[in-house]
Amino acid sequence: MWNQAGAIIWAQWRSVRNHFPRANVGGLLFTGVLTTIWYGAFAYFGVLAGILLSKANEVGAFHKLLPAALLLVFLYWQVIPVLLTSMGASLDLRKLLVYPIPKRALFAIEVILRVTTGVEMLLLLTGAAIGLFFNPAVPHWAPFSLAVFVIFNLFCSTGIRDLLARLLAHKRIREIVIFLVVLGAALPQLMLFRGSQARVRQFFGGEPSAMLPWTATARLALGEFSWLNLGVLLGWTLAAYVFGRSQFERGLRFDAAEASARGSSAMRRASRLEWWYQLPNALLPDPLGALIEKELRFLSRAPRFRLVFLMGFSFGLLIWAPIAFGRASTQHSFLTDNYLTMVSVYALLLLSDALFWNCFGFDRSAAQVYFLVPVKMSTVLAGKNLAAAFLVLMEITAIALVCALLRLPLSGLQILEAFAVTCVITLFVLAVGNLSSLYNPRAVNPVKAMKTAASSRAQALLMLAFPVTLAPVALAYLARYAFDTEWAFFGVLMVGGVVGVMVYLYSMQSALRAAADRREQIIRALSSGEGPIES
Repeated sequence: MWNQAGAIIWAQWRSVRNHFPRANVGGLLFTGVLTTIWYGAFAYFGVLAGILLSKANEVGAFHKLLPAALLLVFLYWQVIPVLLTSMGASLDLRKLLVYPIPKRALFAIEVILRVTTGVEMLLLLTGAAIGLFFNPAVPHWAPFSLAVFVIFNLFCSTGIRDLLARLLAHKRIREIVIFLVVLGAALPQLMLFRGSQARVRQFFGGEPSAMLPWTATARLALGEFSWLNLGVLLGWTLAAYVFGRSQFERGLRFDAAEASARGSSAMRRASRLEWWYQLPNALLPDPLGALIEKELRFLSRAPRFRLVFLMGFSFGLLIWAPIAFGRASTQHSFLTDNYLTMVSVYALLLLSDALFWNCFGFDRSAAQVYFLVPVKMSTVLAGKNLAAAFLVLMEITAIALVCALLRLPLSGLQILEAFAVTCVITLFVLAVGNLSSLYNPRAVNPVKAMKTAASSRAQALLMLAFPVTLAPVALAYLARYAFDTEWAFFGVLMVGGVVGVMVYLYSMQSALRAAADRREQIIRALSSGEGPIES
């Protein structure tokens, strides 16, 4: 089995290694620094957990704290990747099924790759295990139970990933799955702020059930050995293995292309949105109108874009509404007064990866047509930017309409504020996105609704650039606080908008120079495929 695993890893390494000589050294250093900061922070928390758990006189308090902490680890490992629509690295089975590789070898590698969705939690658990190992009040065998808990999480993550990959490949149930996931994520908030506080406190304040895997793991890790605790942990791990292996086996037999095409007739009727698609051509001259029409048609049919678009006006509303409007004491809080704005900015963050940071990614190898046809690259970028801005405005409008249907206490001034703030941020995001799309292009499969691990450089750019784009808006809110007037807020925001236009025009010129100087590198990056591991 490990011979095949070694061959797969070697092929993946060669695929990545062949790209490195053409990569930007400065970009690699930038990515490495930010990645080190991110994981270094979790390593620091892991060290703190180890120091805390190494104290022998605090073991009694750990019996109540450790089960809840392990529950949070489990939720982060399983839920956060789903909410971020990023499922980490995984095997590209289409490239591997033609080879005589045993299924158990493929499954073992897939389970190992699930570590990519929980590296942060693995750092925390490693620190906790080291601290327990050096705790004189805890037996030396006890911390190894955390390793079984890690295996349990890996099996669960494998099953969830394969299950969602199959469900999201079906046209008719993709949106239903999205809303069910959103409702499941919002359920704790709704319970907490809609009259179920007593039950929630009782659940977390009472004695944790011994039949739960995190409780059994916590008791074993603290040296409280019993056959019940060991049986519960091993039983849940076995159930997770059966779940993960069965879903993986079904994924091997699953044909995503057949599932997405099922139910479609050969004679398609004209879309009811045909007038909407052709609206840019009626208002703008060619080729700009045709480019915008192409973007609107393609993005509206791309599962990956539709997923984040739906989550923008559903997940954000359901998560933040109970916090903002669930208690009478929060009726005049900052979150309540700026609720629509915060949800709109969150939706913009979700759309950034699909619309801004890598705007040529969905075109893949077809992007070479932009360098062949007699159309200026400035027109191509303008078409993509106008289509992205229009879709952002549609997202904010959808959020406002949902708020109106839910009868949330929103005023006309708050709606104007949400549109103004989001438009200013969009100008800066477009400026950064044009440069990122030409200096860091990467091919993206639009059919896959749940993306695999995004480019580390793209994630680093998102971590650094998006907070910077919020700076003009932050200054506007500071002006409102200092002068206690809306005129100061909108005045500073207008200045921020003017600065955003200037930054956008400057970045457009830089992006055009990059497109001319890096033409071959851009086409090569967008045309290259991934190795046997999607990353």
